[in-house]
Amino acid sequence: MSDKTAATTRIPRGVAMAGLASAMFLVILDAAMVNLAGSTIREGLGLTAAELTVVVDSYLVAFAGLLLLGGRLADVLGGRKVFLTGMTGYLAATAFCALATSSGMLVAGRIAQGIGAAILMPAALSLVLALYSSPAERTRAMGIWGAVAGTGSLLGVFLGGTLTQLLGWQSVFLTPVPFGVAGAILVWRSVPAVPGRPGRFDALGAITITVGISGLALGMVSASDAGFGAPSTIVGLVVGLASLVAFVVVERRSTHPLVPLGVFRRRPVITANVVMLLTGGTLTSLFFFLPQYQQDVLGMTPLSAGMTQIPIALMIIVGSVVAPLLARRIGLSHALPVGLAVLLVGFLWLAMDPTTSGFSVSLLGAFVLIGLGLGLGLVNATAMGVRDSEAGESGLLSGLVNAAQQLGGAVGLAALAGIAIGAAGTHGDISFTTAFFGEAALVVIALALSLFSAAGKRQALTSSTERNAPR
Repeated sequence: MSDKTAATTRIPRGVAMAGLASAMFLVILDAAMVNLAGSTIREGLGLTAAELTVVVDSYLVAFAGLLLLGGRLADVLGGRKVFLTGMTGYLAATAFCALATSSGMLVAGRIAQGIGAAILMPAALSLVLALYSSPAERTRAMGIWGAVAGTGSLLGVFLGGTLTQLLGWQSVFLTPVPFGVAGAILVWRSVPAVPGRPGRFDALGAITITVGISGLALGMVSASDAGFGAPSTIVGLVVGLASLVAFVVVERRSTHPLVPLGVFRRRPVITANVVMLLTGGTLTSLFFFLPQYQQDVLGMTPLSAGMTQIPIALMIIVGSVVAPLLARRIGLSHALPVGLAVLLVGFLWLAMDPTTSGFSVSLLGAFVLIGLGLGLGLVNATAMGVRDSEAGESGLLSGLVNAAQQLGGAVGLAALAGIAIGAAGTHGDISFTTAFFGEAALVVIALALSLFSAAGKRQALTSSTERNAPR
């Protein structure tokens, strides 16, 4: 019996979906809390702005670099087994981060967290795709998935600020553990173990993609501290680009490729993944820079910074719920640029906001638009990337779309941090206006791509109609 058949006939879908969604909830919850605690972590461990960037990027590099392998593991070994393994590793690494007494320990823990998340996330999403087989059902499921992400962000910004101020930054790493244990138990009890599909692992492909992503991200991080002409920056970028080229060569020649390059012949897959790459850069860098901006420039406490980010999280939930409804009404290819346009207006508003202290109504407007745009954009991009997956490739496509988002986060954060730190002109400082305009620029590119893709689809439909018209 196939994975899909087993899922649809034996799993109570609501219960199983709740357990699987705990993976997204947990990862977003933890990321939101760590971002809120960033300034406190930096002060407590005596880090520079560039070193704090390394702490964040070390997690993202491991996450992005191994996501494709994680998706392949889910397809070959079976989703439930890989989900439970990834959750165990993620929770162990999260607890280790709470014990860190130096930047080296924290970076090591964050790398281990990234590895666990890379195994966990594609397994969870592949099991969701097995639960919901039709494109329409999958679009609705991605709405639920996005709403769970928004809920994790909502709780994360509340708990992150509260716990950091009351109990210290270590508490943000301990809090997610019970949530993860509950999710693992729920999946273990509700999702049956199904056999994986025959296949082998593309170890060389996994190595080249991981080295490529790591090299690019570390080169960008080095640029933020030493400049783009520094040897460490140049070596990192050259090694990264060369490894990515090698990855393409390896995949073309492999009999069991990590990523069959044929999937990139599908326009929706290309559009979705590039949009996720760009929006991943904006999302990760936003929640890296914004808490520091609120605390270091606007004079907020960690608690007040977290509380004032709640509108963003609430609107992510709203956008995630509305996204499948909008896609059903105007089509997925048109719904995606609508969300990105809303997101762009929000970022431009934030970059030009005149607030100099505390929280203002003007900032609230920017936060509402950013949250709504993120919910609409991310859900519809994810749905576009995975809704047409065929048997045996759900793990691959879910791994691709997650890898694109995390790769964008790793490289985008490193690049924007380098530009914003350099623009500040003072060692250790950040030009937040530069950072916010940089995020808006990434959204502009994503919006242009989505509009081009939508226009191409309309042209293809028109041509098809003309060919089939009676003469």
